[in-house]
Amino acid sequence: MQSFRTELENPVVEKDILELEKKILLFKEGKIDEEKFRSLRLARGVYGQRQPGVQMIRIKLPYGKVTSKQLRRISDVADEYSTGRLHITTRQDIQIHHVSLDRTPQLWAELEKDDITLREACGNTVRNVTASPTAGVDPNEAFDVTPYADAVFNYFLRNPFCQEMGRKFKISFSGSEEDTALAYMHDLGFIAKVQLKEGKKIHGFKVLLAGGLGSQPRLGDVVQEFLEADQLIPFIEGVLRVYDRHGERSNRNKARVKFLVKSIGPEAFIELVEAEKKALYQQSYPIQYLESETKIALHSAPTIRIDNDPLFEIWKKTNVLPQKQKGLVSIGVRVPLGDFYTDQARDLAELIANYSGDEIRFTLRQDLLIRDVPEESISFFLSRTQKAEFSQSGI
Repeated sequence: MQSFRTELENPVVEKDILELEKKILLFKEGKIDEEKFRSLRLARGVYGQRQPGVQMIRIKLPYGKVTSKQLRRISDVADEYSTGRLHITTRQDIQIHHVSLDRTPQLWAELEKDDITLREACGNTVRNVTASPTAGVDPNEAFDVTPYADAVFNYFLRNPFCQEMGRKFKISFSGSEEDTALAYMHDLGFIAKVQLKEGKKIHGFKVLLAGGLGSQPRLGDVVQEFLEADQLIPFIEGVLRVYDRHGERSNRNKARVKFLVKSIGPEAFIELVEAEKKALYQQSYPIQYLESETKIALHSAPTIRIDNDPLFEIWKKTNVLPQKQKGLVSIGVRVPLGDFYTDQARDLAELIANYSGDEIRFTLRQDLLIRDVPEESISFFLSRTQKAEFSQSGI
């Protein structure tokens, strides 16, 4: 482990990884009981497998965003520590399997070199913050929700009060009423809205509370039609504190926030939230709004003509999405079951680094979206995704 101790610039992250290494050693020496160790490793993205001696690792990618550099880093780690197989989750994460527990601290340290974390990818924590994969490029969105999802991710990561809740907590952001991030089925879902205030456009959100699936699925209740953006984080913190204090702890099967809301009613729950908010240190939390940057491709794609090919026309219809940025499109790549391999990932990394805006977003449907592709490059992208066995229609 000595190799990474001086390479990581963030001392908080380094301390976190070294703590995991220390606790693994104590666990193997029998000085920490299994249940306590389980809670600690889950909050650090290390999940047990049925196969003895190995772990599943969940790599936390807020709102599914990944660059070519990060994708190469993930591929290198998957080859070195796992089997070279990657799995996209319904929360826009990446999972790898069959990792030795002893090697998880080194794996985490390697990922952090490109600002990729495992922290709170599992466990009774705020899980990965998801968002519309088209955020920032959707012609129909009220505004780009990316900076708000990013602010929420960063604020609650390692936040002391939400490390050991009764159960996991899931948050999602949609850019419009089309609700492409499925806000209605999350513990907290936010749908972007704009209001005029003194002639000025104000960003805010419709708020849905206590949705979920499982054995007792439930649609989220609309608890606010318009929550101003600077109240977003105080509101979420109030909800989390109420849930942490009043939620079920003894029966894990009844510990999600939807059961608490069902028990006392959404109105009573929001009354508790408003009372809790009065005690918060920050009554308002302004979030700097910077729309997702549109990046220009480094190189022009070679010209490829595809004439009178019905399969190409089907692929264009189902996999090519118009962007609000003139002259650019997003290309959906279908990934059956969310499973692909590191050689395919490296092909994608090279493709997006040179011929698009150097950004992929994994989707809630376990596919991926390449953004900021010049319209004239569509045929070239089909040829390259065909080469990588990534050209199925139907995104």
